Amino acid sequence: MTDAQETAADTTLRTTGGAPPDDVAPAPIPLLEPREGIPPVVADDDALARVIAAFAAGSGPVAVDAERASGYRYGQRAYLVQLRRDGAGSALVDPVGCPDLSGLGEALTGTEWILHAATQDLPCLREIGMLPTSLFDTELAGRLAGFPRVGLGAMVENVLGYALEKGHSAVDWSTRPLPDPWLRYAALDVELLIDLRDALEKELDRQGKLEWAREEFDAIASAPPAPPRKDPWRRTSGMHKVRRRRQLAVVRELWETRDRVAQRRDVSPGKVLGDGAIVEAALAVPANVQALSALPGFGHRVNRRQLEQWQAAVDRAKALPEAELPQPGQQLTGPPPPRAWADKDPAAADRLSAARAAVSELAERLHLPPENLITPDTVRRVCWEPPKIVTPGAVEDLLAGYGARHWQIGLVAPLLLDALKAGAAS
Repeated sequence: MTDAQETAADTTLRTTGGAPPDDVAPAPIPLLEPREGIPPVVADDDALARVIAAFAAGSGPVAVDAERASGYRYGQRAYLVQLRRDGAGSALVDPVGCPDLSGLGEALTGTEWILHAATQDLPCLREIGMLPTSLFDTELAGRLAGFPRVGLGAMVENVLGYALEKGHSAVDWSTRPLPDPWLRYAALDVELLIDLRDALEKELDRQGKLEWAREEFDAIASAPPAPPRKDPWRRTSGMHKVRRRRQLAVVRELWETRDRVAQRRDVSPGKVLGDGAIVEAALAVPANVQALSALPGFGHRVNRRQLEQWQAAVDRAKALPEAELPQPGQQLTGPPPPRAWADKDPAAADRLSAARAAVSELAERLHLPPENLITPDTVRRVCWEPPKIVTPGAVEDLLAGYGARHWQIGLVAPLLLDALKAGAAS
């Protein structure tokens, strides 16, 4: 980090974004420029080998980012990987031309990776053979440090005093060749990640939160891949309108048909058939193609063959025996929705109310979001089914079983213990 950047960072962190006096015009924020220009896109084995060698020989942590084509392509695969490391400079790697980046991942084993919102990028990086052994998440660091806006652009501007270019985050990154303005945008995403990491580390240390952050980062790096979601069709937007089991079966058949088509064509499912159209068909349960074509989402742009495909899915749902129809609602693996607690278990509702208030008050004093202090789901589970004998050790063990980190347990266990005891006494 340059002296000017360090001064800007220290000033911003100390003042927490205070406004300048009325008679002082704010200094213009300089637009960030790539220090070495836009690096060439690495799309073949020879170029990749040179990048691997350069980054293996580099020093310090490595900044990593990935671009996906959400909303355009099926799945969440990476279509561009950006890296930067001292001694190696920046690199833009095309996973279409170089689908196996395990060699690059191995070359960086033992190196700290810097990512912004790591949980968003790690799944697609894992698919191409890249997984960190240790990391620093600048977005999560910003949350723990109490920044109200933790997007990369806001963080770079508030901490380092530079403005990032905007406008290309939602483009179709599967486009080939990638336009130069997009590549410039992508390169800038890692340009100052190392500087941002260093400034945030200093601020977390100043606030006494650095060990908290390290525990969070270790938990992210060691987390296994998320299991496949059960009944993903139930997440169709507008599902709350669908009540009857036969209608639910229509949603399921249409969703699964759409998913197969989208996967075969490698396009976003929403481009094949919108969620709104699925829900309309489920509510109407059309008798034939003509009735289906009159529904919103199945109009003149849908050809006869496609209409027949969707009607066949509806017909399969209509033909299912009662025993095979889906049940309304998802199987709950935890407590019921909090709105039902007062009727089902008033004592649990009282425990939850007390626990939430205590967690919110502590989070406010610590200048961090309540959900980063402890997940709301963990609070609900502890309050719904507390230990049979409420002791400090029992509450701590319960929190650890739900995945709470040591720093969270140390801060939250006393609050939950008080809430559980108060509920037992009432």
